[in-house]
Amino acid sequence: MQIEVVTGAIQAQTSQAIIVSVFKGSEKLGGATAAVDNALGGQIRALIESGDFRGERNEIVVLYPRGVIPAQRVIVVGLGKREKFTLDVIRQVAGSAAKKARALGVTQVHTVVHGAGGFTPQQATEAVVEGTLLGLYRFHELKTKLESVRPDIETLTLVAFDVGRAAALEAGARAGEIVAESTLLARDLVNWPSNIATPSYIAERAQQVAREVGLRCKILDKETLTALGMHSLLSVNQGGNEPAQLVILEHNAGRDGLPTVVLVGKGITFDTGGISLKPSANMHRMKGDMGGAAAVIGALRAVALLDVPLHVVGLAPLTENMPDAQATKPGDVVRSLKGLTIEILNTDAEGRLILADALTYAGEFAPEAIFDIATLTGGRVVALGDHAAAVMGDDALVARLRAAGDATFERVWPLPLFDEYAEQLKSDVADTS
Repeated sequence: MQIEVVTGAIQAQTSQAIIVSVFKGSEKLGGATAAVDNALGGQIRALIESGDFRGERNEIVVLYPRGVIPAQRVIVVGLGKREKFTLDVIRQVAGSAAKKARALGVTQVHTVVHGAGGFTPQQATEAVVEGTLLGLYRFHELKTKLESVRPDIETLTLVAFDVGRAAALEAGARAGEIVAESTLLARDLVNWPSNIATPSYIAERAQQVAREVGLRCKILDKETLTALGMHSLLSVNQGGNEPAQLVILEHNAGRDGLPTVVLVGKGITFDTGGISLKPSANMHRMKGDMGGAAAVIGALRAVALLDVPLHVVGLAPLTENMPDAQATKPGDVVRSLKGLTIEILNTDAEGRLILADALTYAGEFAPEAIFDIATLTGGRVVALGDHAAAVMGDDALVARLRAAGDATFERVWPLPLFDEYAEQLKSDVADTS
C-alpha cells in the first residue's frame, strides 16, 4: 500500500472515499467532520439526530455526495465515548473503516487523523496507519481463485488541514507503516503451513529480512549446535525431518557503548507433541508454534528500520517436534548447553527444552535484559483469555513491559514465580525435569 500525507481540507479531496469520525454523544460536530457535514448540507448531523447513527465505537455509515464534494463516498466511523478514547480505539476504527472501504470496492481512500486532539499528531497518525494495515490483513498466498475477493486498498492518504502538522503526520505514518508491516511479516510466517515454513525456510526469510534492513545475520547449523553442546535443543529435533537451526539477528552489531537487549523466540515449526502425541483435534494449529520466532524476526525488522538506539539481538531456535524411531522418549535424559542434565517426562513439553539452550546462549551477549517469547502453553488462555499474554520475571522489568504493553495494547499480565514451584522441577535421576 502507498501511504502519503497531503495538506488541505478533507472535503476538497478528490477520492473514491473520504473517512471522518464522530464521538458518541457529540452535541456539536467539530473539525474536519463538521466541514464535511456543512458541505453535505447537514447529512451527518441529521443521521445523529434521527438516531440512525450514534457514534458507537466502530459503527459505520456511508454517504454518497452525488457531486456536492469531489469524493465519491463519505465513510463516517464512530469513535465511541470520548472518555474511553485511546490510541487503540484509533487503531480499531481506522481498521474498521478501511475494511468497509475495501468491501465497497474502494482502492483509494483519504482519511482524517481520528481524534488527534487527545494525542500528538504523530501518535495519532501512527495509530491510524497501524490500524489500517493490520485491519486489512488477510492471507491469500495459497488460494488459486480470488474472483469474489475485493481488491486491496492501494493508496491511503492522510489529510492534514494545518500545514504545520504535516511533518508530524509524515513521521507518524512512517513509524506506523514500519511497525504494522513488521507485524504482518510475523503473521505471514505463522500462517504458512509447516510443509512450507520449515526451519530452513524461516531461516532463509530471516536472512532475507537482514539483507533488506541492514541486520547482521548468522545461522548456526546442526553440526555447530552439536559442537556447542546444545543437546537440549537437539533432543527435540531427533524425530524431525529437517535439522535444527539457530537464527541470530543483530541490530547495531559491533557498536560499542550501547545497552544490549536479547529477544528469544520459540521456533517449533510444527508440534505433534513428539512421542507424547497430542490429540488430533486442532493439531493443525500447531503450525503456529513458531510464533515466538516469527515475532522476534518481525521485531528485529522494526528495530532496524526505526533505528532503535540499542544493541538488539534476536535468537530463534528452529526445529520440528515429530514422532519417529529416533525421537526422544519420555524418561530420556539430555544435557543442556548450561551443563545441566534434564529428565524429559513429556516430549510435548518441548518448548522449554529449545528455549533453555537459546537462553543460555543469550548470555554470550552480556545483555541487560532478555525477553523470552513463546507459544508455550494453552493453560495461559484458560487463565487469561484472549486479551493478555502471560509474563513472568524480574518485577521491575515486568512493570516496564506492562507499561509498554498498555501503551501499544499488546497487554501482558504477570504470573507468579514462587520458590515453591522449584520443587516441581526436581528429578530423581537428573538435575532437573
